[in-house]
Amino acid sequence: MEDLIETIKESFGTLTLNKMRTGLAILGIVIGIGSVIALISLGQASQKSIQNSIQSLGSNLLTVMPGGQRSGAIQGPSGGGTTLTLADAKAIESTSKITTINSVSPELSQRSQVTAGRNNTNTSILGVYPQYSTIRKVDIANGVFISQSDVDNVRKVAVLGPQVVEDLFGEGSTNVVGQTIRVGGQQLKVIGVTVSKGGSGFQNQDDRIYVPLSTAQKQLFGVNYLSSIAVEAKNANVMIDAQNEIGYFLLEKHKLSDPANADFSIFSQNDILNTASQVTGTFTALLGGIAAISLLVGGIGIMNIMLVTVTERTREIGLRKALGAKKKTIITQFLTEAIILTFTGGILGMVIGVIISYILAIVMSLPFTISFSAIGLAIGVSGAIGIIFGWYPAQKAAGLQPIEALRYE
Repeated sequence: MEDLIETIKESFGTLTLNKMRTGLAILGIVIGIGSVIALISLGQASQKSIQNSIQSLGSNLLTVMPGGQRSGAIQGPSGGGTTLTLADAKAIESTSKITTINSVSPELSQRSQVTAGRNNTNTSILGVYPQYSTIRKVDIANGVFISQSDVDNVRKVAVLGPQVVEDLFGEGSTNVVGQTIRVGGQQLKVIGVTVSKGGSGFQNQDDRIYVPLSTAQKQLFGVNYLSSIAVEAKNANVMIDAQNEIGYFLLEKHKLSDPANADFSIFSQNDILNTASQVTGTFTALLGGIAAISLLVGGIGIMNIMLVTVTERTREIGLRKALGAKKKTIITQFLTEAIILTFTGGILGMVIGVIISYILAIVMSLPFTISFSAIGLAIGVSGAIGIIFGWYPAQKAAGLQPIEALRYE
């Protein structure tokens, strides 16, 4: 034990003799470890953000879409974007053949130009029923949501997402209930504003306007079909049963005997989550692989530094061997120096990686996620790099002949 402590002290002393070289060797590992931790954390944060966004749409949720691609046991060709109707939604809700669902929300989604005064924006218009807010977990910050009376009477009313409020009425606008907007030449009265859910691009759940389904179909867009039907299953355990019950019921209603000819698709939240997880998992692995290259470069840098050190200390090694130092002692000395370099770089890289992950999470509006397995792996790999890339220089030093080493100039 005393010999090991003495070896460690001596290794520290040797490394501090040339601080610039030691610092550059450590820097390679710092960059490598920091990159691995930061990039893997970025990938996992993106994955968590996508999962949160999908789950915020509703729990135990099934979505029936026009065009046959997949619906549990139902398979079909793609296409047919107008094959779902309000009658389909009402039939799913009322039939005794489907026993695994709680509620049904018929939906029509279209993009349109919207104006308020001199301001305008292009956003998503959703024609909905009142149960949309329950199934899709939409909360109201001000005013009220669409009511059944609004639907029955084809009222020209609208509920705005926070992003639409900002785009049409300016940043900081709070009380816009009672204001009017224009959609497709029709004037709508604002009756509510939703609580912010977040998102980006076309998936931004704050950049939406909700109107009564009847108003969307008859007054705004002049269509009689639906873009989707959201169905809430009774619980997570009956999701597959619900998919199949709805699928076979719609086949019968659409007078289709062959499931391969289904003109609709049914997706569950799990389907979407699994697909998103696969994509983001591949993305994370790719980022980790790219970062691992910098670790390899850092390891090669340490080997080069140690080889230079062996060359510079040839006479010292020869003298030590002439005085009776064993080969094992020389190997231990150089391996210890390499491991000290990599572990020091590993600790610094871990700290820097966590800091960078935190900054990226703030800048990119992502949840701050740290993978402890990635930290453990990075530190473990740094130690392995010290042993692997320090072994050859250590062996070379231990293999020097004392007389030849003492003659070295």
